[in-house]
Amino acid sequence: MANELPKNFEEFADARRAGFLKMKEVKDQGKQVCGMFCQYTPAEIIHAAGLKQVALCGRSHLPIKTAETRLPANLCPLIKASFGHVLEDSCPFAYFSDIVVGETTCDGKKKMYELLGEYKPMQVIHLPNVPDYDRSLEMWVSEVRKFKEGLEEHFHITITDDMLNASIVWNNKLRTQQARLYELGKYDPPAVTGVVMNDVTDGLQFMFDDEAKYEKISSIIEECEKNWKEGKYPVEPDPTRPRLIVSGGGYVATNEKTINVMEELGASIVCYEGCCGISSLRRTVDEDTSRDPIVRIAEKYLEVPCAVVSPNTRRMEQVADTIDEWKADGYVSITLHSCNPFAIETENLRRLCESKGIPLLHIQTDFTPGDEAQIRTRIEAFIEMIRESKKEALTHE
Repeated sequence: MANELPKNFEEFADARRAGFLKMKEVKDQGKQVCGMFCQYTPAEIIHAAGLKQVALCGRSHLPIKTAETRLPANLCPLIKASFGHVLEDSCPFAYFSDIVVGETTCDGKKKMYELLGEYKPMQVIHLPNVPDYDRSLEMWVSEVRKFKEGLEEHFHITITDDMLNASIVWNNKLRTQQARLYELGKYDPPAVTGVVMNDVTDGLQFMFDDEAKYEKISSIIEECEKNWKEGKYPVEPDPTRPRLIVSGGGYVATNEKTINVMEELGASIVCYEGCCGISSLRRTVDEDTSRDPIVRIAEKYLEVPCAVVSPNTRRMEQVADTIDEWKADGYVSITLHSCNPFAIETENLRRLCESKGIPLLHIQTDFTPGDEAQIRTRIEAFIEMIRESKKEALTHE
């Protein structure tokens, strides 16, 4: 297939267009691409195979109508948008993927992959959904090993233990550096805004030069820390400014009506907890080369506290720790319509927040416009409630 951009390329915004052009450059250089959807996908194996990894989660409502010609209308918008892009050839990241790896984090994705396999070479990793090493690790190791073998067979390559060990070290280094970006939110006032924090971590998914990616994160962190020490804060110091943690899965496409509004109305998003949040970045792979690298990789990813796990006590523990470490005043759970695991788990998060003495705001939305005003009103009331509580606490000091 010639490395030509798909026909609907011009419909995308300039910001993402730059990433699309980089993807075309990758293909023009003869590189092969692995598309993925989830943090459960073992990046170490993809990197060891010499593939470029790119996220394929749909973020626009535009391809959803096309997807609904094959999928139910009441399905999660992320699943529909992702599949719609493939049907339309409207996203170069999916268009140029030589293989797509899926994971069985929900029934909707699992069944969508059956259809997606008609258009792209697919490999699906089946997840254990109990947070129990004794019951899950053996099965998960076999799935991770099968994923490695599947890439070897598809691309006619051999992935050695030495290649995996080198990839583990590199990905640990990158992951640890990315975690430092979130830790800038611990400062008071934060050394980086939540909007910038999210934009950077999201943009890194579409940078395909590993060294350049690492250097970019380093330079941003150094600049933010330098500015903070010089008193050049991204927001004015304010003891009543609400410090918020944002959580959920697949909500990046809702930023304009959620995350951006929170900071516009005077709150600070100090950390993200969830699929791509601080917990996944802090968990590294054991670098002991005397042990099987596949087992070590499996151990790391088995600890991903996705809402698909039941009971998900590990996530509750990490949320409690994150609230304490980032000194959060409030917690915002953003879930997409029809994402039942995350929506149901919000009730457990609410109880946890109550035990910590902070309020929780649950926002359910999708990629379509129309609910911006309602969401804005709820966010404004939530922020004002926290601000008034902080003012009252200051008067009693």
